[in-house]
Amino acid sequence: MASLLALRARAACRNVPVRMFSSTLRAANDELPKPPKPIDDSTSALDYKRSHRVRPPPLPAMDLPRSRSAEEAVTNILYNTPPPSLQPFKKHILNCLVQNEPGVLSRVSGILAGRGFNIDSLVVCRTEIRDLSRMCIVLSGQDGVVEQARRQLEDLVPVWAVLDYTETRTIARELLLVKVSILGPEYLEDQLAGGPSHDPRVAHEAPSKLEREAALAQNFEHSAEEHIQGVTMTPSQALRAKHQHLQSIATLANQFGAKIVDVSENSVIVELTAKTARVEAFLKLVKPFGILEAARTGLMAMPRTPISTPADADEGVEETGAGVDASLLPPG
Repeated sequence: MASLLALRARAACRNVPVRMFSSTLRAANDELPKPPKPIDDSTSALDYKRSHRVRPPPLPAMDLPRSRSAEEAVTNILYNTPPPSLQPFKKHILNCLVQNEPGVLSRVSGILAGRGFNIDSLVVCRTEIRDLSRMCIVLSGQDGVVEQARRQLEDLVPVWAVLDYTETRTIARELLLVKVSILGPEYLEDQLAGGPSHDPRVAHEAPSKLEREAALAQNFEHSAEEHIQGVTMTPSQALRAKHQHLQSIATLANQFGAKIVDVSENSVIVELTAKTARVEAFLKLVKPFGILEAARTGLMAMPRTPISTPADADEGVEETGAGVDASLLPPG
C-alpha cells in the first residue's frame, strides 16, 4: 500500500510542470493581439456603424422665415400646400465607402433617384482594402435635402460611411480622353460617318458611270472656284496644313498639362487629368479642330491633410474651409 501511494505521488510531481507549462501558454495566447474581424460581408459595416455611432447634428434650416401674404396664408390653410423652397441649389460631393458586393450601386442610385436627384457624375473603384469600394458622387441640390439623402444612404446595410466633402478643402481631379481631328473642321462630318476608325468616308462599292461623271464635274467646278480665289492646295500643302493642326493641338495640350497618347493619320488622342473647370476649358479650345469622340471619368476627390502650425502663426489667419473630423473617417 505504501509503495502504491509513493508511485502516485511521483506521478503527480511529474505532471505538475506540464500543467504549469500549459497554463503559461494559455495566458500568453490570451495576451497576443487578435487579428481584426474579416470584412467579407455587410454585417461588418453594421458593427462599424454601431461602434462609431455619434449623435448627428441637426438638419440645416430649409428656408429662412419670411412674411406671407394673406392669399398665401389662406391657400395654405385650405389646401395644406407648403410654399416653395427658396434655398439655393449648389454642387455637393458625397464620398461613400461601401461593401464590395453585387447590388450596392443600384441601391445607392435608387435612393438618390427616388429623391429626385440627377447624378452629375459617379465614380466607383476598389480601395486598398480588398472587400471595400469607394463611390464619389457629384450632384446638385439644397443642403437640407442632400443631408437627408446622405443619412438615408448611411443607413443602408452594405454602406460603411457617407461623408459630404462640399465644405471641405479637397483635391478634385477628372480624367479626359478626347479624340481630335487634324484634318480640319470641314472634314468632320466625313470622319464621323467613317465608322469607329474615323477615317474619311469612302465608297466601298464601285460607282456607276453616271456617279463618276457627276463626281468629275463637281471636282472640276470645285477646282475652278479654288483657281479663281487663288487658294489651290497641292498635296504638299495639305500635308503641311495637317501638321500645323497637329502642332497647334500639341501646344494646347502642353499649356494644360495634357499629353498626346495616340497619333494616327487623321486624328490624335489627348489625355488630360485636371479639375472639372480646366477639362471643360480644354474641350472648348479644341472644339474648333473637330472633336470626334470624348470620354470623361467623372470627379474624384480626396480631402487635404491639414498642416499643424504654431499658435502664434494662426493669429489673424482666416480659415477658408472646414476640415473633416478624423474620428468620423471610415477605415481605409
